[in-house]
Parts: sequence; C-alpha cells; structure tokens
Amino acid sequence: MLIGDVARRSGVSARMLRHYDSLGLVRPTGRTVSGYREYSGEDIRRIFHVESLRSLGLSLRDVARALDDPGFRPSELVDDLIRQTQERIAVETALLTRLRRIGAAEPADWEDVLQTVALLHALGSESAGRRQRAALSSAEQVPVPVEALVEAALSETDPNVAGALRWAVAQSGDGALELLAQGLTSPAAEVRERAVRSIAEIPDDSAVALLEGALTSSDTTVRRHAALALGARGVADAVPTLIEMIVEGTNDVDAADALSALASSPESADRIATLLVERLPHGPDESAARRRLAQAFADIPGTTASRALTDLSRDEDPAVALTAAYILTLRTAR
Repeated sequence: MLIGDVARRSGVSARMLRHYDSLGLVRPTGRTVSGYREYSGEDIRRIFHVESLRSLGLSLRDVARALDDPGFRPSELVDDLIRQTQERIAVETALLTRLRRIGAAEPADWEDVLQTVALLHALGSESAGRRQRAALSSAEQVPVPVEALVEAALSETDPNVAGALRWAVAQSGDGALELLAQGLTSPAAEVRERAVRSIAEIPDDSAVALLEGALTSSDTTVRRHAALALGARGVADAVPTLIEMIVEGTNDVDAADALSALASSPESADRIATLLVERLPHGPDESAARRRLAQAFADIPGTTASRALTDLSRDEDPAVALTAAYILTLRTAR
C-alpha cells in the first residue's frame, strides 16, 4: 500500500508518515514494480501501535523504545506519565478556577481584570500582611469572587488574617453561606471550625438557620461556636450547649455572658437558672465546676438563681462558698 492510501485509511498524515520514516520508527518494507516504497500489512500494524502509544502521551523516542527494546518495562514509564498528567491537570484546573473567578467578578474592563488577578494573587501570598490587606481591600476595590474569599477563609491559619477574611466574607453578599455550609461537613476539624466562625459573623436569617443546625454537630468545637453566636442573637436553643461549656470550663466566661443576654425575661431567666441547678455537680473533685456555675448565676435574675446561690454559699468548698456569698451581696445591693 502506497503512502497516500495508508494516510487516507489510517488517519495519519503523509507528512507524519514521512517523519516516522526519517526517524526509523516506521519504514515501508516493500517495493512496487515501479520502484515505489510500499507499506506491508506488518508496517501498517506498527503504525497503529505507534499511534496507540502516542495517545498515552509517550514521546516518539519512548514509542521506539517500547516497540524495539525487548527489555523495555512499561510500568516505570506509565507511572511517570500518570504523574505528569496529574500535574498538568492540576495546572489546568487552577487556571480554569482562576478564569471562572475573574468571570464571576463581572469585570467591566481590563483594568478590573488586572485588579481582580492582583487580589487573587495576594490572597494566595506567603505573606500574612499581603493576605490581610487583600481581604480588607476586597470590599473597596473590584470585588473578589465570593468563592475565592470563602476558600481563603477556610484555609487561613493566621488569626489576624482569618479575622479579616471572615469580615470580607460577611460583606460579600449572596453565595457565601452555601459554600460555608459545605465547610461544616469537611473531614478536617480545623476547616469545620473556620466555617462555623465565618457563618457566625454573617447577619442573616439563613446564617441563624445554619448555626441552629450546627448545634447538633458531632464536632464539639462547632457546637460551641454556634451556641455562642446564637446566644448573642437571643436564640434559646443554645442554652444547653452554653451550660455545658460552663460546666466543662471551655469559654465559660463568654458562655455565661451569652446566658445573661438570654435571661431577658422572668420566664427565660427561671428556665436558665433551673437548667444551671440541674447541672450542679457534687463532690470535692467538682468544686471548680460549681464555682463556675456560681459565677454564671450572677447575672441571671430571679428567685431560682438566688436560692441556688444561697445553697452554694454553704458549699463544702470554701472558694465556692465565698464566691456564692459575694455574688449574693451584690444582688442584694442592687
């Protein structure tokens, strides 16, 4: 079969077939009566083998080795091809993500595009100062796409930059909560914590709904951050978790402040005081918890809290008794 026929039937151009011939990769082994070089059936099979190996990303040099070297072992080369392909996909995926984020910012002109690119680069900078400045300027310059802000907030380890990013996310408008909700289900505990802290700073009814759902999370840290945020917003469902925090001594001062804010009516104050009394532990090993609970009663109005403090003023532990007695004197003086 002559080169033109082979090109038509194989889909490999005549120019490429001549290139294969010049490299010694596929040389026609036959001759016509007129002296033209002719491809045999075995030559054509080799062409298809070459094309199959090239489709895997092999160079022509590697294709020649694979076909002609009896000792050639493909496993190492295939592993290398897998690695190269993964790296190429990662680069292309990063580029696609960057382009989508620039498109989401709806730039009006190339100046907007350049500013968005600069902010995206700054958010990924190794400098904490640059990342913080980018977060704080995101609401003043061309807006950074919310997806980029949320991704940065969920991965930030520097506390100052994290605070700036949470603020930026809260200013970013629609779309952030859905992305942060995904963060609440992350397998990484630190990502879940960053997600709930970011949600807590969004003044939105949908954010409250997410935080209420977070109260049932199996992650203790997520539950506690949600309870503190909900307590500050007057959501009574946070009370059991806030009391648990006081008993266990985790952010107990903040939890007590949140309970105080929730005890705004006589009914809610009595309910909170009753729940606090139910959690009062006994025994010398639990005196620290009783002292924290006594302090929590300080800003809970009503007779239930006063009776509990009176009982605690006779506690077997002097520190608990003194704390409760002092709080009683303050309540009497009001």
